[in-house]
Amino acid sequence: MKITIFGTGYVGLVTGACLADVGHDVLCMDVDADKVARLEAGDIPIYEPGLEELVTHNTAAGRLSFTTDAARAVEFGTLQFIAVGTPPDEDGSADLQYVLSVARTIGQHMNDFKVVIDKSTVPVGTADRVRHTIDEVLEQRGTSLEFEVCSNPEFLKEGAAIEDFSHGARIVVGTDSERVRELMRDCYGPYIRLQEKLMFMDVRAAELTKYAANAMLATKISFMNEIANLAERLGADVEQVRRGIGSDPRIGYHFIYPGCGYGGSCFPKDVRALTRTAGDVDYQAELLSAVEGVNQRQKQTLFDKLERAFDGDLAGRTIAVWGLSFKPNTDDMRDAPSRLLMESLWRVGARVRAFDPEAMDECRRIYGQRDDLTLAETREAAVEGAEALVICTEWKVFRMVDFDWLKTRLGMPVVVDGRNLYNPETVRRAGLMYYAVGRGDSLHQPV
Repeated sequence: MKITIFGTGYVGLVTGACLADVGHDVLCMDVDADKVARLEAGDIPIYEPGLEELVTHNTAAGRLSFTTDAARAVEFGTLQFIAVGTPPDEDGSADLQYVLSVARTIGQHMNDFKVVIDKSTVPVGTADRVRHTIDEVLEQRGTSLEFEVCSNPEFLKEGAAIEDFSHGARIVVGTDSERVRELMRDCYGPYIRLQEKLMFMDVRAAELTKYAANAMLATKISFMNEIANLAERLGADVEQVRRGIGSDPRIGYHFIYPGCGYGGSCFPKDVRALTRTAGDVDYQAELLSAVEGVNQRQKQTLFDKLERAFDGDLAGRTIAVWGLSFKPNTDDMRDAPSRLLMESLWRVGARVRAFDPEAMDECRRIYGQRDDLTLAETREAAVEGAEALVICTEWKVFRMVDFDWLKTRLGMPVVVDGRNLYNPETVRRAGLMYYAVGRGDSLHQPV
């Protein structure tokens, strides 16, 4: 099939590379000429395991190409995927200006039947707005052409996106058209040979499914963080609680790891957008508001624990930070807990020495050169000259540590573990003050 994808961001590039890899002919369109030039040269602007190899291989094979020519892009594919950004507006709602801009572009240049596919995460009712926008443009052109609009939300986890696209649990398509159903079966045919994962439903149900899925996962995280905060005050070990409840198959172990809050490009934005959508139809989504509130409070946990450890005296101190991305296997720092931590430290006059396996360039892009920020080349270099260590991201490289060595490097024996990577007793036996999430911090006095 010939497939056009508007947008070469995270979703667009993964979708294009994966569809090309199973034999489709894919053209990715982006208005950013520099970005397109980089992609054509094999320079991938985001970090995602396996993506660079996938793009390079399929570009060389001639199945994946890039363009800034909108007319060519519309002409190219019968399937027109919209995979552009939907950033949060000031009121928390999803900003659809880029989605509707693509819809206008399709309407301006189409000359035959097209299926317009909303791949971006969009509010319920967006397909209707896309259809209306294309109809308006066609009317202005004085022409009448047949087209369909369907919803095909993405369910990709950063750090495992290729695996999710290729072997995900479901492929949701919202449409009431049998013609669209057949075309989407052809599109995803290579991925459903062994298992029928295509789920057809109403367009609005498909749009809501994406938001509901992310809101449910965010809810599990915030719930477990609430339990962790309660366990901390009651003298219980939340890791034992987690194993106890996770053994119940109705609950399971996924997304019940307590920590310093969720971040990234999806959960924060989508929970806020769904809350706003509820308000638009005169419904107060109290649970969703609480999920967001708990998460914002949880991100402050790392700084609060440091303040407790140093009895509020952080000015002039140097703090090592391991992990800058919001999760492992990505360089994405959007809404990352590390950002709130570092910015809080800077406000009170502390300095930061940080290391992350992939997000160093992203950190430089966000914060530039600062006298109170040093980006170290290794995890070991990050702790040199630091008085305390804070772990923000559970990268594998941080999971095994010689605590005796660590104690000799830190000016004060303080470790704040925002991801509960270590056994508290092992750390404490090395003479370190260990502050985790829901694991008995109240037993310790300031240093």
